[in-house]
Amino acid sequence: MRRFFKETPLEHNQALSKAYNANLYLKREDLSPVRSYKIRGALNKMSSLDSVNEVVTCSAGNHAQGVAYACNKLGINADIYMPKITTRQKIDKVKAFGGDRVKIFLEGDTLAHSFEAALKSEKPFVHPFDDARVIEGQATVGAEILNHASPDYIILPVGGGGLAAGVSSYVKANSPKTKIVAVEPTGAASLTAALKEGQPITLKDINTFVDGASVSRIGALNFPLCRDNIDEVVRVDEGHTCSKILQMYNESGYIIEPAGVLSLCALDLMKPLLHNKTVVCVISGGNSDVFRMPEILERSLVYEGRKHYFRIELPQQAGALKQFITSVLGPDDDIIYFRYTKLINKETGPIILGIETKCATDSATLMTQMQNAQIRFKKLCVSEI
Repeated sequence: MRRFFKETPLEHNQALSKAYNANLYLKREDLSPVRSYKIRGALNKMSSLDSVNEVVTCSAGNHAQGVAYACNKLGINADIYMPKITTRQKIDKVKAFGGDRVKIFLEGDTLAHSFEAALKSEKPFVHPFDDARVIEGQATVGAEILNHASPDYIILPVGGGGLAAGVSSYVKANSPKTKIVAVEPTGAASLTAALKEGQPITLKDINTFVDGASVSRIGALNFPLCRDNIDEVVRVDEGHTCSKILQMYNESGYIIEPAGVLSLCALDLMKPLLHNKTVVCVISGGNSDVFRMPEILERSLVYEGRKHYFRIELPQQAGALKQFITSVLGPDDDIIYFRYTKLINKETGPIILGIETKCATDSATLMTQMQNAQIRFKKLCVSEI
């Protein structure tokens, strides 16, 4: 594998070490040629295929780039199926890495839909995670970590389970005292569901925001390896990933995708356990699209309790909104969303307001002020806007 790309860095991070009272390292898979660890499994699998000129695969983006890169290096052609929601940045990268050797087909709204479409092909299938050779390739992340450190904890993301299965199996065989923590998004917790049922199950609905780890069913080969070698599974809110993306950019200049920061989010949940421990967080990918930043900022503010949406009933009379602003809103509250439709023959009219507060605790004060002013309101979720 080294003849195709150089080893990714294992970087000591002083700021995070201080923040969590630990000796903290980052395994920078976002610095691989395709900006994710997926290059490893793709190369390992495709290098093992004898006398094969064409393959087919499916991917939410990162595996597709790995396959495209491997196609270019190995002289193999590939049909690549991707969900329709795949970002333009990832699609363009696949084309750039694969050139004329890849054809891209956008099918379905989730990876599961793309998977179904890809399986209709008779060409050899390069699975994004549920394949022994792919798992073996991802395991090299663990080998590289142990070549340079003796960690107490390795924290990594889990979606389909290729990385988690490979790294945990290798590490437990060579450093059994190292604890492996797998982190998955709450909206696509397929490993948690499988552990509860004792076998892989298909989640009916998943949140695809953390696209690099949003898989509805963990791999059949991966599950027993994860079950037997992972010490703990942590679930992380999608909004938490957004706050961590912004934090890492502001503090360190890192541009990391949502799945890439899952391991860093786990640090917040595990802080008491990490005192004086050597910890490695796998930064699994950095394929973040700049056009997603407004949504990332929005989700971060909502998660941190600094952005709130309300359905408010105000009298349909002149000065009602002005009265609301002067009597209810605090000096640091800011209206960032407003929608009003005047109703005929009704004393009150509904207003949808988005309000950004200086800190999370200000929302309680805001609702108390509305109650004191006898204003009818309902707090809304973002999906209700």
